[in-house]
Amino acid sequence: MAITAREEPATHAITVLEGEARINAAIERATAECRFEVLTVQPGGGRSEKTLNVALKRGQTVLDRGISMRTIYQHTMRHSQGTLAYAARMSQENVEIRTLEEVIDRMMIFDRAVALIPARADRDVALELRHPGLVDYLAKVFEQQWRWATPLLDEVPYPPSTDGITGVQRSIAKLLVEGHVDEAIARRLGMNVRTCRAHIAKIAAALGSGSRAQLGYLIAHSEILDQTRPR
Repeated sequence: MAITAREEPATHAITVLEGEARINAAIERATAECRFEVLTVQPGGGRSEKTLNVALKRGQTVLDRGISMRTIYQHTMRHSQGTLAYAARMSQENVEIRTLEEVIDRMMIFDRAVALIPARADRDVALELRHPGLVDYLAKVFEQQWRWATPLLDEVPYPPSTDGITGVQRSIAKLLVEGHVDEAIARRLGMNVRTCRAHIAKIAAALGSGSRAQLGYLIAHSEILDQTRPR
């Protein structure tokens, strides 16, 4: 009698996921398959109540199975009471949260075997990656950012302000000099555009700038950018 080799289910190295339903289904599947570790990067500031409730439910099912979780947020989430409350509820021995000023885009890695990343700016299309080389590369990127990040309960290591310019405002000033528009700066630093513009107005007032063009010149010739960048 001929012996038939057992067929294993096909595993695609890269799967394109279009639409919120397919993306969420892939996350749920990866969560169910996960056995020991979840690594996530979550850009932006505070989260909506709906988003936090979904994340809390999903996260709790992972924690109940003894799986470790490490998450990197942006510094701006420290000003969101709702997100901080979520972090406090999730805070257990197997959960670690750190923050960075700027992060790569959203990313989730499960057991260093499957990763999910956005494939479009509106995040309505995602990629599910199961190629070992790709996932390992992304895990290394995560570990590098993790080393730079600040534990949630620690104070963000901005240099002391001696000229009325805060650490966040120094970062905005640097991006202004590089030519970024308000919307791009706000997106990179995880804040809304109104908050970003309020910071820009404070920088302008501190430097005595009367116009946007003059502001860039004054920043470039001031000592603002000479300060050590925060981690």
